[in-house]
Amino acid sequence: MHLTVSPLRSAGLSVHSLGVLSAVLVIALFAAPTFLAGNTFDEESLTRTLGDGFAEYWNLGSAELPPQLESAVDYWSRFHIAKAVIAALLLAVTVPLGMRLWKSYSHTGAVGVGRRSAVMVFGVSVTTVAAFSGLVLMANIQGALAPFSSLLSLLPMSGAEGDLAATLSDVRAQLAAGRTSPVIDMMNSDFGWYHAVMAVIAAVVAVIFLCSSALLLRKYVRTDSADRRARRVLGSFSILSVLLMLATGVTALANMGTAADPGPALVGFFDGGLL
Repeated sequence: MHLTVSPLRSAGLSVHSLGVLSAVLVIALFAAPTFLAGNTFDEESLTRTLGDGFAEYWNLGSAELPPQLESAVDYWSRFHIAKAVIAALLLAVTVPLGMRLWKSYSHTGAVGVGRRSAVMVFGVSVTTVAAFSGLVLMANIQGALAPFSSLLSLLPMSGAEGDLAATLSDVRAQLAAGRTSPVIDMMNSDFGWYHAVMAVIAAVVAVIFLCSSALLLRKYVRTDSADRRARRVLGSFSILSVLLMLATGVTALANMGTAADPGPALVGFFDGGLL
């Protein structure tokens, strides 16, 4: 009995502390970035400043951002940096927490079905949070390094009014006609950079999942066939790592293609598509 319960008991305080810290970081992930970025804008004022600033930017015709738009872009970069840091901390907490929980689940053969099920549910929850924090980290690194294109996603493409509506109509017309300008050139360049950043991030993550799947598979092969629960956990996470490797690999390839030729994607974006 002592040998089977010890993995969970020996890490009891650490698991509890990591669980509490994870909960705090989840709350911070949603509540803190605006404050840490300087609390300059709320959602409504940011959208309004972006719309007014983009219309001014287009009408000026210069590649240099006007002060109003530049302030929004600078804030957006700080926002993403803050969110990326919190997401990285959350990932750094939930990964070891999940590893401890699944290790405990694999070695708690005599503690009863109820307790074992509770550990499994907690493990699944923590794994889900870890995956979510990883996605948030990827997206916010991209937003921090390419804040202008990221901020453009907040433009109200379908509900614009006044100067912004006229500006967006003019942008669409010029893009459709294949005409160029300093502003269009700058947007094309930044749009390409935006996707190049994600291509690199996704490629790095794909390599991490490739290595992870190989390590898990090796552990699976070396685990005694009588230890069914441990083999089931290792096999499941090995398959999951392969699937995530494929998903991030496809994401990297798609973004590489867009980075190499951002023009069509930019046209699609202003026609109401996604970044």
